[in-house]
Amino acid sequence: MLTHTVVYPGTFDPITNGHIDLVERAAKLFERVVVAVATSEKKAPLFDLDTRVSLAQSCLEHVPAAEVVPFSGLLIDFVTAQDSHCVLRGLRAVADFEYEFQLANMNRAMDPEFESVFLTPSADLSYISSSLVREIAGLGGDVSGFVPGRVAEALKQRFAGQ
Repeated sequence: MLTHTVVYPGTFDPITNGHIDLVERAAKLFERVVVAVATSEKKAPLFDLDTRVSLAQSCLEHVPAAEVVPFSGLLIDFVTAQDSHCVLRGLRAVADFEYEFQLANMNRAMDPEFESVFLTPSADLSYISSSLVREIAGLGGDVSGFVPGRVAEALKQRFAGQ
């Protein structure tokens, strides 16, 4: 089954230059890239859902194929609702692969049509993760090399009260 849409799920707390790189790469492969920002109450995100969606939208406005939407619930149901059967996942290191491999197989067990596409970020972005960005920002460090300016500013404001 040919698909024109790929769904890129994540918490994007916050969106990083690595995430943006993957969306730009996916936009060269798919007509539509749905960036699905998960509610993720279990992870206790730093930014609320509306802020994460808004930051992602503003950081991806230069990618016409990208559409940013919030989501909750089962990923395979969301992907189907987007008229797709394909998700994009980023792999930064070998450690990512084991978890992503397990997740891909679980999703395919629930829906045999479900496919996972794995992309790696540019080498100069492969070490960036949202959790490291949050940690650096929380300690007052400069994250401007890892996230777009508007995200760096949002992090600075978020941690200003601490």
